[in-house]
Amino acid sequence: MSIKRHIPNLVTLLNLFSGCIALIFAVNSNFVAAAFFVFLGIFFDFFDGLLARKLNVQSPLGIQLDSLADLLTSGVVPGVIMFKLIALATDTSDFSYANDWSTGMQWDAFKMPLLPLIGLFIALASAYRLAKFNLDEDQQSYFKGLPVPANTLVILSLPLILEYQNSDIMNAIIINKWFLIGITLLSCYLLNSKIKLFALKFKNWGFKDNAVRYIFLVLSVVCLIVLQFAAIPIIIGLYIILSLLTRAQIK
Repeated sequence: MSIKRHIPNLVTLLNLFSGCIALIFAVNSNFVAAAFFVFLGIFFDFFDGLLARKLNVQSPLGIQLDSLADLLTSGVVPGVIMFKLIALATDTSDFSYANDWSTGMQWDAFKMPLLPLIGLFIALASAYRLAKFNLDEDQQSYFKGLPVPANTLVILSLPLILEYQNSDIMNAIIINKWFLIGITLLSCYLLNSKIKLFALKFKNWGFKDNAVRYIFLVLSVVCLIVLQFAAIPIIIGLYIILSLLTRAQIK
């Protein structure tokens, strides 16, 4: 029995493990630590598919396992973070419950604000998008709808901007319930839209065949240097705009 066929699945499980840790931190409102482990999970998510192709050990099990790991790391975790951000913006406690076990089992001892639950729509939309992706045989060289990890980066950038950018204007925009609800609904739409987006897969290194990819990467680096975490939503927006401008070339 070859060991190499298990290597990509092991990397996928590291993605899932990172997502589990990120979820714990997100539930406890430690967004910076949650973001770190989500980024780590996305790193593993990138390399599991790459390893599977290089080792020529792609399998239906690996495809399903990859989606399950992505659902937690790039679906549930950003959903919980958005739930927390909306709760913060509406100045409500996340939830409360009775400490006594017998009382805690009663509904009247459990309190949860309703509006922040909208943030969890991100998890639902991500699950639907991942399920569709597994059944779609067309998305080999391009994406149909925003990839789940890309959407996750946008959501995670919000608390990181609050933590590190030190901008009153950006803080006021982010801690606005209508802005957060709008971002949530836009995310759900983009995840499951029919917009064709180019994939960052290079069949060769020639500029002619990969002009849009090179332009995107250069502009992304410049934005990150200048704007730091605030660049992430702009980069994803740029990704969508460039894809729309070159949609005739996306196949």
